[in-house]
Parts: sequence; C-alpha cells; structure tokens
Amino acid sequence: MEHPKFIITSGGHLRLGMVTLHRDLLMPHEECLGGGFYEYDYASNMLILSGKSFDYGTPRWGKVTVLQVPEAYRGVPIVYRDHWGDELNITNDITIKYY
Repeated sequence: MEHPKFIITSGGHLRLGMVTLHRDLLMPHEECLGGGFYEYDYASNMLILSGKSFDYGTPRWGKVTVLQVPEAYRGVPIVYRDHWGDELNITNDITIKYY
C-alpha cells in the first residue's frame, strides 16, 4: 500500500512521493540520509515532515548543508516533527535551494 513518504538523499535532495517503500524514492547510485512521512496542512499552508523510515531511520539533518527542495514548495514553511514531539523548523534552520 502506498503512503506519503519522504527521504533526504546524500546529495541533500528532499524527495517526496506516494510510495510503498522509502527506497522507491531513491535514484540509482544514491544514498539515503533517512526519511519519514509527510502531510500538507492546508489550514496553516505548511509542509509537515514526521517520523522515520523503517529502512533508513530518522533524517540526519546534521549531514545536510543545503536542502534541495522542489520549486512547488517555495514560500511554504517546512517543519519536521520527531516521535518525541520536538520540532525542527527546516525553513529557518537549514539553507534551502529550490529546483
């Protein structure tokens, strides 16, 4: 069954999609720095990333110097919420480049 999942690639790309497995979001010869699930909160116009990938674990944000985000999310606040309830404001805490 497909679910809204995301990964962070070793190249710093945020990749989202409706997939069965997180590895379905990887391109050949890419490595994954973790992943989780995503949802778009229309009421607050925010992209919410959360959880972890069962295959790759929680996102290793500390290894990302510049996060490559799809152009469609320009101007959209992005946050990551871990399973402890802590929140990382991706938009403010990580340099973002849109493609």
